[in-house]
Amino acid sequence: MDVKESSGSSHGDFIGSSPMHDMEKQSDKNVDALADEVEDDSPFEMVRTAVSNKDSPELPCLTFRSWVLGIGFCAALSFVNQFYWFRENSIILGGFVVQLISFPLGYLMALLLPKRTFNTFGWSWTLNPGPFNIKEHVIVSIFAGASVGTAYGIDVVTIKRMWYKSGLGFGPSILFILTSQIMGYSFAGFSRKFLVYPASMIWPASLISVTLFRTFHEVQHIGGGRFTRSQIFWICFIGSFAWYFIPGVIFPALGFLSLLCFAAPGNIIANQLGDAFNGVGMLNFTLDWSYISSAYTQSPIAIPWVYACNVFVGFVIIMWVATPIGYYTNTWDTQLMPMYSASVYTTNGSVFDIHQVMTSNGMLDVEKYASYGPLRLTFTFAMTYGLGFAGLVNLISYIALNHGPSIVKQIRQARTLNEDVHMRLMRAYKEVPHWWYGVTFVITFALSIVTCEVYNLMPWYWVVVATVIPFVFTVPIGIIQAISNQQPGLNVITEFIIGYARAGDPIANVTFKVYGYITMAQALALVGDQKLGHYMKIPPRDLFIAQLVGTIIAAFVQLGVAFWLMDTVANICTPEGYPFTCIQANTFFSASVIWGLVGPERMFGTSSPYHVVLYLFILGALLPVPFWLWKQKFPTSWIRHVHTPLLFIASGYMPPAPSHVYTNWFIGCFFFNYLWHKYRNTQWNRYAFALSAGLDSGLAISGIVTYFAFMNVKMPDWWGYNTHHCPLAALGKSSYEQSV
Repeated sequence: MDVKESSGSSHGDFIGSSPMHDMEKQSDKNVDALADEVEDDSPFEMVRTAVSNKDSPELPCLTFRSWVLGIGFCAALSFVNQFYWFRENSIILGGFVVQLISFPLGYLMALLLPKRTFNTFGWSWTLNPGPFNIKEHVIVSIFAGASVGTAYGIDVVTIKRMWYKSGLGFGPSILFILTSQIMGYSFAGFSRKFLVYPASMIWPASLISVTLFRTFHEVQHIGGGRFTRSQIFWICFIGSFAWYFIPGVIFPALGFLSLLCFAAPGNIIANQLGDAFNGVGMLNFTLDWSYISSAYTQSPIAIPWVYACNVFVGFVIIMWVATPIGYYTNTWDTQLMPMYSASVYTTNGSVFDIHQVMTSNGMLDVEKYASYGPLRLTFTFAMTYGLGFAGLVNLISYIALNHGPSIVKQIRQARTLNEDVHMRLMRAYKEVPHWWYGVTFVITFALSIVTCEVYNLMPWYWVVVATVIPFVFTVPIGIIQAISNQQPGLNVITEFIIGYARAGDPIANVTFKVYGYITMAQALALVGDQKLGHYMKIPPRDLFIAQLVGTIIAAFVQLGVAFWLMDTVANICTPEGYPFTCIQANTFFSASVIWGLVGPERMFGTSSPYHVVLYLFILGALLPVPFWLWKQKFPTSWIRHVHTPLLFIASGYMPPAPSHVYTNWFIGCFFFNYLWHKYRNTQWNRYAFALSAGLDSGLAISGIVTYFAFMNVKMPDWWGYNTHHCPLAALGKSSYEQSV
């Protein structure tokens, strides 16, 4: 499955947190600050707990400090996250890192910058308007939020150049990325009335960020402690930075400690069960933080323990139960291929060569395809597409059962409730005119058509169809996310539509998915930030500017990093280019072959062996029902902790994620969010996010430093330098048995 098909707000790093009791525990620290704020407040308890019903309109927001910090963090995170996107061990520096680091930097700038007032063309301004305030802090985070996720269009640019051998130049590429990213602004702006203004549209992920911002600025002492958050951050940063030289350069084998392969290196079953690259990762451990806090799992501190258990159970069922059963029973002749891989194959188990079945203009040649043979997938890869259908239907079913009544009630309240206190306070600021969003849409829509037509990405009328999808679905999907913190993905719908309509055209397929699905996902991420700004009383025009500038900066930096790496790294996007193997782009490429080049009719039609996986949607629809019925009868039972949508999360990343990341992430969750959270709760509240941000940041900077420091250094070839200690896992079981 495609790694980026799960999308959410850049400031809500908690995964699938539908109940908010964990956030409410964190916000208990603000009780004193809220004591005098009960006379006029939100009608919803979780909002009252987290969000202040006061405002200080005189606080400056878009200041020199916030511009410098916002642009700096946006550019830095864009560079780091895009750099690691190409690597085998992808990581993401998220919003919490910015929140943590920008606070002391803003405080330092307030101490050091001159307070002199300047006059420029009648406009008075200053480098230092006073103490670094909470609104500056929020706007810095929103600036940087645009850089947390890499632009989806870069996947298209990468596979077009590296796999389809038809590169798109920098100019067309930046147009493609900017139009697909910025078009979401117009849909976000037009949906404010439905998704931001009503009090009933809560956006739980934003409440977590609100709580953290207020903790920084309103609460000075949280249970004491020898160290401040900043000190813990820098201690962890230095430790993580120094340690990564060991698994990252000197001893890479520490990232993949496969006990099964060490015990039986000549046994193919042990290799397949124990390997992380081509196996299911049983008893495969790591001492490399990049495989614990990876781009696929995020930090183990960023998810409550109960939800981590749900995710890991889903991983075990899919990878350690279903996959070995399907593989060793030779379902779909999968023993001709490795047990686990994001690559696509022929019927004899060799890697599928797309250039053998394509015309000179990049389309499928049906006669060549019939002669070359049909496309085949590994058991896990085929199953994850079926589970993708099941997960989407399951999410809808789960939300309908568990949140349906509250969604209906809050939609009605959105029409009937008077303005809450937060909406009334926001009346003090000038709203963004609708024509701003209208102009944004017209410009990006026109440029999208020009880009797609001139550079042969897809015909103009499919740009129109792709644009209709976010137009129709942004508000209904946004209502679901605003109330339940879950976002049903439309990627399957877009792939089906264009897969049937433009069968045999892989670039049109992925381009349509970018404009059809990602535009909506981007719009909802922006709406989530708008709700954060609404809660924090950020002037809407300042927020609009920060989002737009941040998105533009992120696009240029990320694309620049992508071109730089593709131009300079030898053998990039191949196993020989390790660690720049582009495993996320490889999965995206495979999806373009499955849904675009070959098409859904050939891959999943009634004549295909994979047709049966489509019926997994029935499992997805029915799975929440017995748990919901049990909870109705026994509301205090442990069953109340089962959240079926989380069972499908791992399948969205398997492949391309190394299969041992979920095991090691879960071990980290156990230590950090169960043992530490339970037995040292005050300490956890004070230091958890600082520790996570320090470890992630130190690792990220160390990885970049080691790349430049050792790019021309040939390391000694010894046992510990090799990360593949399960060599037989790359072979199919049948192929191996025939060779011996």
